[in-house]
Amino acid sequence: MSNLATKIQEVRQEKLRQAPVQQTVVVKRRATITLGEKVLLIVFALFLLIGAINIIANSFQTYQTNVEIQKMEKEIQTQKQVNNDLHVQVEELSKPERIWEKAKELGLKLDENKVRNVQD
Repeated sequence: MSNLATKIQEVRQEKLRQAPVQQTVVVKRRATITLGEKVLLIVFALFLLIGAINIIANSFQTYQTNVEIQKMEKEIQTQKQVNNDLHVQVEELSKPERIWEKAKELGLKLDENKVRNVQD
């Protein structure tokens, strides 16, 4: 009988070997992002985008203002040069020698008895 018992035991072991072993598979679930978290991410991204656009717009506006300031400074320099040229011209035209020459050309003459000095 022992032979029969060993055969039965061998048959059982063979069945166990042939039987598919069911392994417990651990399914790892990724944490899902909730609707509230999605909304918060979208709002954060929008604020970030609006901030970036605002910074770029301010930088561009500053650049444009600097360009206008440089143009105005150039115009001021040009006008100062024109004013200096006109001032030099006024000084040249108001010299007493030139005035005396113009007076002679127009037929005027200097009478020493009628000249008076005016003091400041």
